[in-house]
Amino acid sequence: MRGPAPPYRGEGPHALWHVSEDDSVSVFRPRRSTSSPTHEQFVWAVDTRHLPLFWFPRDCPRATFWRDERTTAADVERLLPGGASRVHAIEAAWHDAMRSTRVLAYRLPGETFEPHPGTGGYWLSRSTIRPLELVDLGDLLVRHAESEIELRIVPNLWPLWQQVIASTLEFSGIRLRNAQPPPEDV
Repeated sequence: MRGPAPPYRGEGPHALWHVSEDDSVSVFRPRRSTSSPTHEQFVWAVDTRHLPLFWFPRDCPRATFWRDERTTAADVERLLPGGASRVHAIEAAWHDAMRSTRVLAYRLPGETFEPHPGTGGYWLSRSTIRPLELVDLGDLLVRHAESEIELRIVPNLWPLWQQVIASTLEFSGIRLRNAQPPPEDV
C-alpha cells in the first residue's frame, strides 16, 4: 500500500466523501467499478486526506505525487522544486474544464465503510448509503491554491508521469487513459 498523501492547508477532520458532478444523488447504491466489472459491488469513498485527488472534472486525467520519508533529496530537487510537498498535474487542454466544471463532494456516514485493501485513502461499503452533506467545491484552481497543493499545467502528462513513476515519490494517476497520447520520445 502506498504511503498517505501529506496534509494540506485547511484539511479539516477525517471524513468520507464521494465526489461527483451530479448534484441530485440522494442515495448511493453499491455498484461494480467500471474498471473492474467482475468484482463485487461497492459504494466507493475517499477520506479527507485524499479528497484533493478528486478536485477535478471526473474524466480529467491527472498525475498526483508527493514526498514521504523514503523520497530522496535528488527526487525532491528534480520533481518538487520550490518546496512543494504535494503536486497535481493536468494537461493544458483541461484548463478550461477545471475553471468551469461544477464538482461536488458528498460527505458520507462512515459506519459501514472499510478501508480498501490495496489503496490507502479509499474506502468501500456494501450497504446503500444516504449522504450527510453536499459541498460545492467551487473554483478548482482556487481550491488547489488555497490548500497549498501545487497544480501544474503541462502540455502532455506522459513525460512528467514517466519521471514520477521511476522516482522515489508516492503517486496516484487517475483517468490517465483520457490523457493525450505520449510524445514519440517518451
